[in-house]
Amino acid sequence: MLALLLAFAVIHSGGASLRVWGAAKIGERAWRLLFAAVSIPSAVVVIGYFLAHRYDGVRLWNLQDQPWIVPVVWGGTAISFLFLYPATYNLLEIPAVLKPQVRLYATGIIRISRHPQAVGQVLWCATHLLWIGSSFMVATCAGLIAHHLFAIWNGDRRLAKRFGSAFEELRDSTSILPFRAILTGRQQLVPSEFLRPAQLGIAIAVGVFWWAHRFIGLGATSFARTGLAHLLG
Repeated sequence: MLALLLAFAVIHSGGASLRVWGAAKIGERAWRLLFAAVSIPSAVVVIGYFLAHRYDGVRLWNLQDQPWIVPVVWGGTAISFLFLYPATYNLLEIPAVLKPQVRLYATGIIRISRHPQAVGQVLWCATHLLWIGSSFMVATCAGLIAHHLFAIWNGDRRLAKRFGSAFEELRDSTSILPFRAILTGRQQLVPSEFLRPAQLGIAIAVGVFWWAHRFIGLGATSFARTGLAHLLG
């Protein structure tokens, strides 16, 4: 699992670091399509392997019979989605229907954390580690969080190089830790900025995942077994 996560980190963060060079060579749209064509299949492999093996290793704890665990896990997971998917605000740029651009954001979720995907990933790891409790899940969370810690440093480095003083102003008025900039008076929360269609889409996605979760594990296990059978002939 750690090897797969490392490979995904190299592909994903490496592609992000090469964006300026790649866009200059083949254009923004072509680079985005190439980046997606490599990143998405590698993510599918990682997710499929995780789903098929999430209970592997040593079971360190089992809290699934506790009455409070389901609302805590689902509530935390739903909140993590609100941090994990800010890219849906520019959904048409993902398949390059609109020309992809690198922007500085200082509104909405960025007021809470400058790196919302890292916050969402940590929260997702915490809830799923609490639910699953396996040594495999511990290793998975360690790899995911390490990748996002690197992404925080790498992302700030790339934005500082690209935007200079404009990014320094953004960095000074925001924080990595959620709500820290708001609590210290460097930022203020504007609830109206969260009233966007993308937030409704995320809420619908949470509902769909909640309904489909009972089938995900069975499907992943079946997929993994079928794939292994084909590999072994």
